[in-house]
Amino acid sequence: MFELRLMAPEDRVEMLSDALDALDALSVSVEDADAQTDAEQALFGEPGMPPPKEGWQRSRVIALFADEALAKEAASVLALQDFFEGCALLGVAPVPDQDWVRLTQSQFAPVEITPEFWIVPTWHEPPEQARQLIRLDPGLAFGTGTHPTTRMCLRWIAKQGEGAFSDQRVLDYGCGSGILAIGAAKFGAIDIDAVDIDEAAVSSTRLNAEANGVRLNAGLPEAAKGNYNTVLANILATPLKVLAPLLRSHVAPGGSLVLAGILERQADELKQAYAPYAALEVSDSEDGWILMTARC
Repeated sequence: MFELRLMAPEDRVEMLSDALDALDALSVSVEDADAQTDAEQALFGEPGMPPPKEGWQRSRVIALFADEALAKEAASVLALQDFFEGCALLGVAPVPDQDWVRLTQSQFAPVEITPEFWIVPTWHEPPEQARQLIRLDPGLAFGTGTHPTTRMCLRWIAKQGEGAFSDQRVLDYGCGSGILAIGAAKFGAIDIDAVDIDEAAVSSTRLNAEANGVRLNAGLPEAAKGNYNTVLANILATPLKVLAPLLRSHVAPGGSLVLAGILERQADELKQAYAPYAALEVSDSEDGWILMTARC
């Protein structure tokens, strides 16, 4: 395979990407050409939502082609287009042969939640200091422990202490990979419901629970019934606001509501949305994301 690399201003990125798709590019990616410099721009987006911008002021556009001839032909065609003004060809180069499985695995090292609690892919040995761990490989469902929102939720679980959930009902709403439900099980919970609107996530949760030797009930959202001592929801700010009355209705008196997927700038929005139901407070923060909790 061969890469065609181009430089483009922000207002040409979308047209250039569409043109590359039409020219049979196998994939098109966009990077900040000024990354790792003082001119780097931070663009924050949320999964499932439109990107805040199509690119950066100086965007590097990388298109992957099946062979060199296709990549060079695409470069020639693009150079003749009016919209290519202001863009530049950086070059065409072969993509080195790789052991893609090994390369992918190397990108997922064990993740520390606390010094004694780790998430460990199946191809890694657990760190010596790990007293508690979750075995989890990257898959189709969101939640492998690499994102700050997942780590903060798991940290909150760990801070409750060993056996803290032994006599509790726990709900993981929007479970993704099931990692939070599994985390609760590792700290003593035995009555756990994990629900998601995505059937692939439900299947993933069941498989991951089995791989970790824990028991839980995984299903679609209607499987969540009654009150729970702890309700965990690591989704996104917008659906969390919509779900405020539903999530609060599942929290037992004196129970905990734990919400993540929230950017720091969204804290007041969430507090306002939940004000009729619970008094949310920021309990943790990492890399611009926050964890919000309430005792109900």
